[in-house]
Parts: sequence; C-alpha cells; structure tokens
Amino acid sequence: MASEFFILGVTADGKQFRPSDWAERLCGVMSCFRPEGSGGRHAHLQFSPLVRPVLLNGTKAVVVSNDLRELEPMAYHFVVAFARDNNLQVVDACLVPTPEEETRASASA
Repeated sequence: MASEFFILGVTADGKQFRPSDWAERLCGVMSCFRPEGSGGRHAHLQFSPLVRPVLLNGTKAVVVSNDLRELEPMAYHFVVAFARDNNLQVVDACLVPTPEEETRASASA
C-alpha cells in the first residue's frame, strides 16, 4: 500500500475543480494535524507535512499521508470525504527515485 495519495483538482469527468485555491484552503484547515514535535515555534503558519498542496503537471493537488489515519482518524476521513463529495480524482502516490538516488543505488550494488 502506498504511504501517500493525491487528491487531484480534477473531477471524475475531467473538469477542473473550483475555486482555484481549494488545495490551499483544504491544507489550511488540516494544518493543525501534524506529527508530535514537528513544525517548531511557527507551526501555526505552516501546512502540515501530512496534508500539503502541490502542483502536478500544472494541476493543483493535495498530497495526503496515510499516517494521518493513525494520528487523527476523523481528520483523515474528513479529507477522504471531501474528495468523494466533490467527485475529485484520487490516486495512490508512488515514489520515483531522483537521478541522484538512482546513482547512489547503482554505485552501492
């Protein structure tokens, strides 16, 4: 199972989701749900590392860590329900190694 999934700003029928700042709004609501000790003094000014906005191929998206389910199940279900209720596309994230990581892996083999 992937450790993260993406909520894409595209509906199941391929239309762009509105409003344009939906990802930042969702991540702002979820910003208080974070691992113990993360964020430091200014944590209230940062997105949670468990729910963060990204841009994927020009499409706004939100990356959700499955760790959120363990930390706060109701928050996890809120995010999942948001995607479902708005008919947004959800895809499992896959980790693609960077060229630097691939070089290190082949050098150690």
